[in-house]
Amino acid sequence: MTDAPKTPLLDTVQRPADLKQFSDAQLRQIADEVRAETVSAVSVTGGHLGAGLGVVELTVALHAVFDTPRDKLIWDVGHQCYPHKILTERRDRIRTLRMKGGLSGFTKRSESPYDPFGAAHSSTSISAALGFAVARDLGGTPPEGAGDAIAVIGDGSLSAGMAYEALNNAGHLGKRLIVILNDNEMSIAPPVGAMSSYLSRLYAQNPFQDLKAAAKGAVSLLPEPFREGAKRAKEMLKGMAVGGTLFEELGFSYLGPIDGHDMDQLLPVLRTVKDRARGPILIHVLTKKGKGYAPAETARDKGHATAKFDVLTGAQKKSPSNAPSYTKVFAEHLLKLAKDDDKICAVTAAMPDGTGLNLFAERYPSRCFDVGIAEQHGVTFSAALAAGGMKPFCAMYSTFLQRGYDQVVHDVAIQRLPVRFAIDRAGLVGADGATHAGAFDVAYLANLPGFVVMAAADEAELAHMVATAAAHDDGPIAFRFPRGEGTGVEMPERGEPLEIGKGRMITKGKGVAILSFGTRLSEVEKAAENLNAKGIMPTIADARFAKPLDRDLILTLARDHDALITIEEGAVGGFGSHVAQLLAEEGVFDTGLKYRSMVLPDTFIDQSSPADMYAVAGMNAEQIEAKVLDVLGIASLGEARA
Repeated sequence: MTDAPKTPLLDTVQRPADLKQFSDAQLRQIADEVRAETVSAVSVTGGHLGAGLGVVELTVALHAVFDTPRDKLIWDVGHQCYPHKILTERRDRIRTLRMKGGLSGFTKRSESPYDPFGAAHSSTSISAALGFAVARDLGGTPPEGAGDAIAVIGDGSLSAGMAYEALNNAGHLGKRLIVILNDNEMSIAPPVGAMSSYLSRLYAQNPFQDLKAAAKGAVSLLPEPFREGAKRAKEMLKGMAVGGTLFEELGFSYLGPIDGHDMDQLLPVLRTVKDRARGPILIHVLTKKGKGYAPAETARDKGHATAKFDVLTGAQKKSPSNAPSYTKVFAEHLLKLAKDDDKICAVTAAMPDGTGLNLFAERYPSRCFDVGIAEQHGVTFSAALAAGGMKPFCAMYSTFLQRGYDQVVHDVAIQRLPVRFAIDRAGLVGADGATHAGAFDVAYLANLPGFVVMAAADEAELAHMVATAAAHDDGPIAFRFPRGEGTGVEMPERGEPLEIGKGRMITKGKGVAILSFGTRLSEVEKAAENLNAKGIMPTIADARFAKPLDRDLILTLARDHDALITIEEGAVGGFGSHVAQLLAEEGVFDTGLKYRSMVLPDTFIDQSSPADMYAVAGMNAEQIEAKVLDVLGIASLGEARA
């Protein structure tokens, strides 16, 4: 079903300012229409459905009460921003979400003035909103004007330390700032940690605004001499029965919890806060992820991320799998090793399903740890597990591991602790775009003394690298692998540890050698087939290791060929740069070797399919073939045949 829903009131809304003409009852209808439009759009594009459905009423209410884009509305992470985009002059493009040339799946400054601050990683919104508030008070003049700063942050994002750093600073500065805690008991996975338990206790009580109203009414009935004591009792009641104590101790006025799907609560509270707030205030809003669409509400992840789907049934339209996913291969082979080694444990940062560790958690719950959205803590926690005699596998997406880099350096590398980093989503990932691309991990890990850095060329190689990491106790080790399916190679029953720092020859040719690091190997082999038809027989090797480099393999390739090309799914400064350093130090360039390094370009590549993104990067078989012809000085097919 792809027919657009009937949305008579929403059809009259071109921009948020249009919402101010409607009654509260009409705003409730608009919220219903926005929800229907969101479901319809995501059924066509795929994407993050559940988070947006949970904040439909909140989105409508915020835009109806505040004056965006003058008032800065900042969505933490951005998973929930689709309803916001529908209301902010982008409805006509909403069915291009996450597509090439279309709308980003997250907030993006270059896309709209209604997105004052881009996101895609969690827990940044309070820091950003505080920055806008301070800039406003210092006389900053952004193009749309300087008004209120409103951060909307989920309870899952409050598991990250950065959120508390911002709360602490905001409470100290005392600036007018509005933080809305969108408490849906759910980030990507079920919530973990003491903060989740604290919030649970808060919303187990009666909503605060009801208590406050009751207390206020009761006090007004008392004789004057008793009123002061009653007011003190009311404050005690607020602290004991409702308990916004943590936030108030940090310097925030606390209001809540309120029902985030009840416009009769949302609108008056937001209007009062807009009119009367002086310093920082936190509004605790209870919502349900996936609200209003039954298939999302009943899904385990509440419709966090979906493929295209049928609106009536919720059935997702996923392509049949031809090979196991890299993530599944990692998870299954880690399980096999953990069965025989009770020192193996696993750590993830709020991504048990995404990293495949949900399988590990089911089998070995006492050895699997979801630390919440807290990569820094997760890395240091893993380091201490290693120091304590365990064999931790720290499984994080490449783009998220960046957030724990200081800990990788100071707590892991300097101490030479054998933490095993399983780096998922290496390379370009498709619809999530630049914010989720795993472009930098080789560069930021391979420059650390004592680190071993591997990349799997296919799913069988990944199985061997899991085994290699498990067997490696002499310092930290990392292996990277992409999102998606493997190449369909024959799989070993169990992975076998590789010799550290040794690559492998794939095919021997002459003239030019291609040294691949990672899963571009399959594209290299396609390019070689086309080159063979033109009479060019390149040598192909799989490096396996960016650190330590296989010196013998690299120097042999350089000695026996006129040209050497490296290729990797990462930014400049990674594998190819280390190879160039080796060749330079060994004086190889002095004898005339032609050397080229194929890396991701020095730009952030917008969302598209992975194949399109690699075409933009110039790293598909066609571009590899062209690079070989160029380095050999062959401008045309005719020259190759001459």
